[in-house]
Amino acid sequence: MTTDQAIKEEVRKHYGKAAQRAQEKSAAGCCGDSAESNGISSHLYTTDEIRDLPQEAVVASLGCGNPVAIAALRKGETVLDLGSGGGIDVLLSARRVGPKGKAYGLDMTDEMLELARENARKSGVTNVEFLKGEMEDMPLPDSTVDVIISNCVVNLSPDKDAVLREAFRVLTLGGRFAIADIVTRGKMPAALKRSLELWAGCVAGALSEDDYRAKLAAAGFGDIEIEAVREYTADDAESGGLGELVRKYAKRGSEPLGFISAIVRARKLGGAPGRAFEPIEVVATRGSVCGPGECC
Repeated sequence: MTTDQAIKEEVRKHYGKAAQRAQEKSAAGCCGDSAESNGISSHLYTTDEIRDLPQEAVVASLGCGNPVAIAALRKGETVLDLGSGGGIDVLLSARRVGPKGKAYGLDMTDEMLELARENARKSGVTNVEFLKGEMEDMPLPDSTVDVIISNCVVNLSPDKDAVLREAFRVLTLGGRFAIADIVTRGKMPAALKRSLELWAGCVAGALSEDDYRAKLAAAGFGDIEIEAVREYTADDAESGGLGELVRKYAKRGSEPLGFISAIVRARKLGGAPGRAFEPIEVVATRGSVCGPGECC
C-alpha cells in the first residue's frame, strides 16, 4: 500500500536531489544543463523576468506554469508560494509586491530551502522569507496572506483537502488562490496511483477537474476557475514523457485519461471584495508532463 508518509518521503528525496543538481548548475531530464537551455523556464518566464535571477533559481524551476503572471499581484500585498523550491516564483513575486509587500516561500525540503535562501541573498531581495513546513499544516497565522501561488506542487500532496483548508485559513477575506497545477480528465488506473515515482513526477497525485472544484468548494472557496493550458493524452506516452508505467498502461485502461497543465483560481469570499483576477495571455508549455526523474 502507498501510504501518505511514503509519498512525502519519495517527494522529499526527489526534490532534494533536484536542489543538489541545481546547485551544481545542472538540471535533470527535460531541463537541460544550464539556465539558458532550461526548456521549462525558457517558455514559462520571459527573458526580462529571469534576466537578473541567479542561474540556480532558474535551473531549479520544475513547474508547469507561471503563477506570478496569473495572480494579479499589486504593491504592498503579502504572497505565499506553496512548495517554493529554489525560489524563482518567490523572488518574482517580491518584485511585484515591492518593498512594502512580503513574499513567503514554504517548502519541506531542506536542500531546496538552503538553495532558495542563497538565491535570495544573491538577488539582493530583502522582502522574502522561506519557511520550512508542509502544505497540510502551514506555519502562518490565520488571515495573514493576500495571495497564494504554487507551481505544480499541490498535486504532490497526498491530502489535498488539508492543503486547501489551510490555504483558506491563512488567506485574508477576499484573498486569492492562483496556482498552476496538473489536473486530469478521465479515471486514473490504480496502478499509476500506487507508483511513488509517478507521485514525485506530478502524475499519480493529480486530481480530476471535477474533484478539484469540489475540494475547493468544500474548503470554502468561491469564484472557482480551472483553465486548461495544454493537455497530454495517453498517446503522448510514446515520447516517454509520461513515464514507464504510463507507457505500460497507455493502451490498456488509460485511453480516456488526459493530463492537463492548468490554471486553478479561486477566492476566499466574504467581507470587502478582493482584487479581481485580470485577463492574461495563456502560453502553452512545451514538452510533456513530467515522469520519473523528469521535470514537471
